[in-house]
Amino acid sequence: MPELPEVEVTRRGLLPVEGAQIAQVTIRHHGLRWPIPADLPQHLQGRRVLKLTRRAKYILAEIGTTEAEGVLLLHLGMSGRLCLLERDFPAEKHDHFDIRFEDGRVIRLRDPRRFGAVLWLDKHPLQHALLSSLGPEPLEAGFNADYLYQHIRTRSAPIKTTIMDAHLVVGVGNIYASESLFRARIHPETPAKALTLAQCALLVQEIKLTLQAALDAGGSSLRDFFGADGNPGYFQQTYTVYGRTGEPCRVCTKPILNIRLGQRSTFYCEHCQPRAAGSIRKK
Repeated sequence: MPELPEVEVTRRGLLPVEGAQIAQVTIRHHGLRWPIPADLPQHLQGRRVLKLTRRAKYILAEIGTTEAEGVLLLHLGMSGRLCLLERDFPAEKHDHFDIRFEDGRVIRLRDPRRFGAVLWLDKHPLQHALLSSLGPEPLEAGFNADYLYQHIRTRSAPIKTTIMDAHLVVGVGNIYASESLFRARIHPETPAKALTLAQCALLVQEIKLTLQAALDAGGSSLRDFFGADGNPGYFQQTYTVYGRTGEPCRVCTKPILNIRLGQRSTFYCEHCQPRAAGSIRKK
């Protein structure tokens, strides 16, 4: 599943269409995670993409003539891709949605598993149910040691699943949670409330550094992710623990272990990330 770095890389790849006028909207399959609104072409055709932003894993395109009349919400789901094509190439099997611009360029959503989303929101998108209860962005100042420390005081769940909770902080998915915890030398099963303020400061720092490094590398391309320009990301080449079960730790050479937490594979080094007293043990 594309995580925050991959979604941000996609958004940046779509920036060339800011200011471009929409000529035509094509919906080939309405049945995504939520049905694509049948009247969506009426909201888009003849108007411009004024601005492209991101909230969590959602790309938000402000649409209008001179000012925003609404927002197009795009989500990649489990396997979706948004491609910026220089011209209208023939659609393939899983190409469900196109935006064609006056200059001939096309934004195309390809989503084999159809867990993505294309929705029309009003002028106040952050009040929408999908966005209103989300936590802070991990790369912004609001996500800091004090914030994390105060918000995990009563949480007994493992820290790994805790930092993946989008109500606490957005965008720390499975890959980047495992990588950040390794860099912070925190065992993934440590109860969240057991972390000290100093550990919270270190974890916040490593989350920010890990996500920024992934952005700089163009994201992670494991199965389906390619940027809007069709290029893969390269962050997977520098993983310290994720997907490296049984391989030697890059720091101590002990084998990387793999357990299940919250129904997700979790990778760590038992030497570099020693289990703290009171840690939740896997049954």
